[in-house]
Order: sequence, then structure tokens, then C-alpha cells
Amino acid sequence: MILKDLKITDNSDLVGAELRMAVARALERCGMAAESFAVELCPVDTGNLRGSITHRVDTGKQEAWVGTNVEYAPYVELGTGIYYPGGRPTPWSYQDADGKWHRTSGQEPQPFIKPAVADHTQTYRSIIKDEMGGGDN
Repeated sequence: MILKDLKITDNSDLVGAELRMAVARALERCGMAAESFAVELCPVDTGNLRGSITHRVDTGKQEAWVGTNVEYAPYVELGTGIYYPGGRPTPWSYQDADGKWHRTSGQEPQPFIKPAVADHTQTYRSIIKDEMGGGDN
């Protein structure tokens, strides 16, 4: 059998564009999910830290980031003093704004960013699979 009128259409540009859009959607959904998990895990005092958590997507690098720009966030996430590896090994005293003195050995870590990412890899995998058309096959 000879196919005389066979036409081949190159849709590689369209397929590539659809793939890039699927990746962008997957990254955005993963970022939103990670942000939500981090907000749930974040300890609350004033709500400033929790309210600052956000995500960012870089489609060029195919990365999604979750974090905060609050300057004390690393101390909450990682701890301070004796609780932080390589931190200050001895207790110290400080005076608060009301003139009251306090003694501390540091603050225990209260991780909220790392577990928001590391503890939900199956969720992120499912999001990516869904956006890439993987279904349940």
C-alpha cells in the first residue's frame, strides 16, 4: 500500500508551548501548596511571620520557592543559642523594653518552611503528574 497524499504536519512548536505552559501551571500549583503548608505550620505570636509567607515561581529555571522576608524567620525555623548547631553554647541575659531582665539559652527551632516542602513530596509529584497529563496510568 502506497500513501501518495500523505501529509506530515510539524506541531513541535505547539507541543513545546503546551509543555512549557503545563510546567508553569504545575510550578504555580506546587508553590501555592507549599505556601499553604508553611502557613499551617508557622508558629503564631503577632501573625506577622505567618502573614509574610509567600511563594515565587521562576519558569525559566523551572523552580518554585516558598519563604518569607521577615528578618527573624531563620531564628524561628532553625532556633538560636544551644539549639542551633554551632550556636552560642552558654546562656545569656538581656533586658527587654520595659527594663525587665531575662536569662535564656536560646530558642528551640520551630520549622515551618522545610517541612512544608520536604514532607509533601507526594503532593507535589501528584500536582506535576496531573498538569503534565499523567493521570493515574
